[in-house]
Amino acid sequence: MDNDIAISVENLKKIYSSNTPNQKVALQDVSLSIKRGSIFGLLGPNGAGKSTFINILADLVRKTSGKITIMGYDHEKYLKKVKGLMGIVPQELNIDPFFSPYELLEIQAGLYGIPKKNRKTESILELLALEDKAHAYARTLSGGMRRRLLIAKSMVHDPDILILDEPTAGVDVELRTNLWKNINKLNKLGKTIIITTHYLHEAEELCKEVGIIDDGKLIASDTTYNIKSMIDNRQIVINTFNSNFKLEIFKKMNIETIFNNNILEINYKPSEVNFNQVLDAIHKSDIQIKDMSINETNLEDVFLKLTKS
Repeated sequence: MDNDIAISVENLKKIYSSNTPNQKVALQDVSLSIKRGSIFGLLGPNGAGKSTFINILADLVRKTSGKITIMGYDHEKYLKKVKGLMGIVPQELNIDPFFSPYELLEIQAGLYGIPKKNRKTESILELLALEDKAHAYARTLSGGMRRRLLIAKSMVHDPDILILDEPTAGVDVELRTNLWKNINKLNKLGKTIIITTHYLHEAEELCKEVGIIDDGKLIASDTTYNIKSMIDNRQIVINTFNSNFKLEIFKKMNIETIFNNNILEINYKPSEVNFNQVLDAIHKSDIQIKDMSINETNLEDVFLKLTKS
């Protein structure tokens, strides 16, 4: 058993309508490992299989085949145990509007069989900045507060793993930023966080590791840095004072340049050319710089490259 792994999935497959000619393969031989204490982003277009993956972990959907291990426990053999190790935060705001946050957390704790003396309702509400609304009707909460309340509900049994399905869907920028802070706060407490999201900049900001799933297949799984490195390109854009410079040195280095209206674009592969070499070439070419910017590859570039049909 690897003590550093929170979730291990081997050859996970899910086929819907398996007894009919029109089979729907939702997941096809998905294998990945998610480290303990990490924030892992699961990315993919609509219908890629992200929700099926989460629903299998939550035992809302039964897998066709494959093996899942949660914190060292076999998911199938120790189902009751592993359910207690996970907290699932659904995308839908499924909150009873006529209960207060305090009451909802108490009810949730009761469903998990947690004795009153062992419940941490007040501390969870405080952790997620909901203590001021503890006894207000849930229907009076803002969208961001309701999202935080869903996270609070998932924490009543103190799970090691929190799984958030599109946690910031339909939330404005300010509330999204606040949710990010809460997610990072929970991670610092030792929680393993798994996030599915359509916001690629969100995954890039929050997640050190990501998996990209498309058409039921895991097409990439690595650190965010390594995933971004799959597109080996960096662009330097220079607004120049002059146009009488020479670009021969760039041609010798097999570096692509485009010059138009005093704007020079330099495209190079970081795996082949050191950044200092490019700066040295700029200096030797007598380019008079008015302004300069560097455009790095982002997660969206990789996502679009890997998932395009």
